[in-house]
Amino acid sequence: MNKQRTVATTEAGPGERSPSVARARILETAAALFYREGVRAVGVDLVVERSGVAKTSLYRHFTTKDDLVVAFLEQEDAEYWRDWDGVAEKAKGDASAELEAHIRWIANHILKPTYRGCPFLNVATEFPDTEHPARAITTRHKLELHRRLAALAKQAGIRKPAELADQLGLLFDGAYMNGHLTGKKGPVRSFVSAGLALLRLAQEQE
Repeated sequence: MNKQRTVATTEAGPGERSPSVARARILETAAALFYREGVRAVGVDLVVERSGVAKTSLYRHFTTKDDLVVAFLEQEDAEYWRDWDGVAEKAKGDASAELEAHIRWIANHILKPTYRGCPFLNVATEFPDTEHPARAITTRHKLELHRRLAALAKQAGIRKPAELADQLGLLFDGAYMNGHLTGKKGPVRSFVSAGLALLRLAQEQE
């Protein structure tokens, strides 16, 4: 998941002239700006200004702004699943405990002061065209979330694992959006209890 980032504001130094370092600097800056301010609100010129990297260097690594948006989402996707796998490792061997751990992990993330919504839902909202390359990544991410939830539900012995994955996926997305809109004093307060209630109900129907 997206973590708080510090946007670079200084000029690139001699050690930052290598292509790999320049690309990382551009992507780090763009990711922070996209997450905090929205993709459409952030222009390439602002990314160049904040990163301290020349515009020619930016276009050398990202031919279009869409390429930069795709790289941002790919990075978010990889980061999300690294965090997911870290949570899973702590509950290894107990699918029900892992499902509960993921619910609590997501709740804690939403309540952080740096939280600005789910980057995948944010971008999907900004780009309604289903053919846009960014939409392909957001769709893939949500389908993978469903797949993982269904697999855990099946391991936990849930009779209808896909149905529970549907319900939890909808609950997660609702919490992601509502948590950004109303904060910790809003309905997101009930996210954990609602998630656990769905899990218990599914277990009782085994």
